[in-house]
Parts: sequence; C-alpha cells; structure tokens
Amino acid sequence: MTDVGDPRRVYGGRSMADRRADRRAKFLQAAIEVLGTKGYSATSVADVCAAAGLARSQFYGEFANREKLLTDVYDLIQQDAETAVVTALSGSTDRDHRKLVAAAMGALIDSLGSDPRRARICYIEMLGVSDTVEQHRARRRAVWVGFFEATLRGEVGAEFEPPGGYRLAATAFLGAFTEVVSDWSRTPSPRPPVGALVDTMIAVLAAFVPDLD
Repeated sequence: MTDVGDPRRVYGGRSMADRRADRRAKFLQAAIEVLGTKGYSATSVADVCAAAGLARSQFYGEFANREKLLTDVYDLIQQDAETAVVTALSGSTDRDHRKLVAAAMGALIDSLGSDPRRARICYIEMLGVSDTVEQHRARRRAVWVGFFEATLRGEVGAEFEPPGGYRLAATAFLGAFTEVVSDWSRTPSPRPPVGALVDTMIAVLAAFVPDLD
C-alpha cells in the first residue's frame, strides 16, 4: 500500500509525480511568457501564478524564490538549445565540416534567438540579478564551452590542434556567438536572415578550424 506522500500514489489516474511534473512545466512555460515580456524585475510570483493558473503555495512547492525560477527557466531554454544542436548534428548525413557547422548553428540560433521571449531571458534578464545568478550563468557557459570543445574534437580529429587549443577556440567562438545572437534577437524587423548569422559564425570558426572557409 502506498503512503500518502508517496509520489507513486495515484489520484484520478495520475501519480503525484506526474501531477507535480505537470505543475512544474506549467510554471516554467508561464515564466517564459511573463519574464520574456515583462522582464525579471517587473515580474512577481503572483504574475507567474496567474499565468500558470496555479496557486502561490504550489509555486513555493517547486521554487525557493523568483531567482530559482529564473535560473530553472534559463536552464530549460539552454537544454532545449543543446538538444536542437545534437539533433541537427545527428540528423546530418553529410560529414562535410562546413555543412555540419551550418546545420548546428542554424539549429542553435533558431532555438535561442528566434523566440524573443527566450532570447530576452538568456541575454538580458539573466544579467545583473545577483552573484548567485551570475555564477549559475557562468557554469552554464562552461558547459557550452565543453560541448563545443568536444564537438570540435570529434569532428575535426586529433591530427589538428587549433591555435591556443580546442578549449580556447570553443571559448572564443561562444563569446562571439553570444554577442551576435544577442544583438540579432533585439534587432527590429527586417533583420538579417538566420543564414547570414550562420555564415558570420562560420567565418569566425574558420579562424580556428580548417576546411570551413
């Protein structure tokens, strides 16, 4: 027999764990809308609860405070972006370096920059909140650097070493990418097409990796 607090306990055909996951997803999606339109400083817990259609007590059952909501939403957006890149790379049958980079960059730009709410959260609302949030953002940047470094090593091969090494190349590329997409996401229409951004980033990466230009 399951305990009252057992996440496996079923109510109305759904377990407590499923219900909680559903509530959390609603809060995160509501936060993308509210934080991405009003901004972090102008958003209250009540705003997010209203957008999610859930109670304040339920909010605090998932998040310690607004900062935790912000960093969790940021992580969701970043994870979606990483998944988009992995999917683009694994779905490509052409191992030409330039075409692989184009596929990956197109997927990454589309995931992070095409939705103005997601772009605002990543490139504006995460800045200047607190030391805790900045440290969280720095850890996520380090994850991206490691991802780019591993991807470059896997695709280019051990026989080539970029100037300064793969990690420095990945760090430089991430910095350039962040600034380019941040600026592009705030540019009013008509703005350059995604293909133009992809070509720009390929030109940046070509400074470190052969066979791209």
